Amino acid sequence: MALHRRTKVTPTFNMSSMTDIIFLLLIFFMITSTLVSPNALKVNLPHSKQQTTTQGVARVTIDSLQNIYASADGSEDRLVSLEELPSVLQSAKADSSELFVSLYADQAVPYRCIVEVLNVANENNFKMVLATRPPKKE
Repeated sequence: MALHRRTKVTPTFNMSSMTDIIFLLLIFFMITSTLVSPNALKVNLPHSKQQTTTQGVARVTIDSLQNIYASADGSEDRLVSLEELPSVLQSAKADSSELFVSLYADQAVPYRCIVEVLNVANENNFKMVLATRPPKKE
């Protein structure tokens, strides 16, 4: 006596649960990557009403102790003197004709120190972008 099933079972694999997991992982990594701060040095930037959208190729950071850190082409910030600054920034200029340098200066830094870095940039034809924080919401 042969028994027959009324419904046939087809062996297929459903990918919908796998795609749900992939999308959840994608969302997780997108959110956590925005929380990573690229600037490892803690600098208290001054507030300003307008923000620029130009990103510098190189970065110069002056902390509250007036130490100058420079990085070119996304490398790690390293402590440099004012005399070494042009040579560090020139390595980034080799890739492009115009070099935009982002200047991150702590608000406690004397104006004289900022002007010295701006003079170095002016002598070497670098275009400087001053980094600031957006204004406080009241």
